[in-house]
Amino acid sequence: MRRRCSRTGCSDAAIATLTYVYADSTAVLGPLALRAEPGCYDLCRAHSQSLSAPRGWDVIRLPLDDQHPAHSSDDLMALADAVRQAAGFGEEAPKRPANVVELARRGHLTLLTDADPGPGLRR
Repeated sequence: MRRRCSRTGCSDAAIATLTYVYADSTAVLGPLALRAEPGCYDLCRAHSQSLSAPRGWDVIRLPLDDQHPAHSSDDLMALADAVRQAAGFGEEAPKRPANVVELARRGHLTLLTDADPGPGLRR
């Protein structure tokens, strides 16, 4: 089943996904995501072409391939790199403070905690 445009009153098929990165005042418009996600908006061709962002915001437009939706990790990494670049981060990940330790890792998520939680706090 094809997803529909998120804009009110529009029943056209979605071809792109819009994501806002509020911390960086950036809107990213890219290929249709694999599934609908909270906080993301699926847009049809007309609404993706007429997209505008709030004053002072940057808009990153990734190429849309209507014939072959993005399903590869390369496309997802390109999107992540575009957001990092817009945020002003370099290629390397930000350094972790010395008092922060890694507890667990699952996929791209990492659980961190203070090395010394202080009195009255347990891990």
